[in-house]
Amino acid sequence: MAKFQINYEALDADENKKNGTPYEEFLEWSETIIFAFFAVILVFTFLLRQANVDGESMVPTLQDGEKLIVHHLFYTPEKGDIVIVDSKSLGKPIVKRVIAQGGDQVDIDFESGVVKVNGEVLQEDYINELTQLDEGAFEYPVTVPEGNYFVMGDNRMHSADSRSSKIGFIPEDEIVGKVIFRIWPMDRIGTVE
Repeated sequence: MAKFQINYEALDADENKKNGTPYEEFLEWSETIIFAFFAVILVFTFLLRQANVDGESMVPTLQDGEKLIVHHLFYTPEKGDIVIVDSKSLGKPIVKRVIAQGGDQVDIDFESGVVKVNGEVLQEDYINELTQLDEGAFEYPVTVPEGNYFVMGDNRMHSADSRSSKIGFIPEDEIVGKVIFRIWPMDRIGTVE
């Protein structure tokens, strides 16, 4: 009959490898936290950005003080997108909706509040009030120059946007990115349409 001898030192070493010392566990957790931290920094540097809503110009879609996530890598603005504009004329970022792009003709009837792009009336279920405020930037209809955009806030009577001579057309290089997600306040977390 064969005799087996148990090597208790080897068993203890295997057990320590499985459990690890508190120091080794601390190092593993530290590595994980540091990796996650740098991954978040890379994502927010190259793929996403964070922005804040300042004011009432996008009510009811966005409220003052909300915090947003903005996608900007390889992004080309499209009609209907909610975008962050780094307005050089205002010297601060603003959030607006793209109404028209280069080559489009914008016509606004301020009496009826109707906005037309290329002769078609926009279906604007998202606006707070009709577009009845003319801030004197253009004679309508107006054609948007190539490489530029016409933007407006959803709260048309309380929005400084492309209708204003201070802002006018938005060059593509002033558009930071598209708003894709609301992260604050907690009760309104979700995608932004």
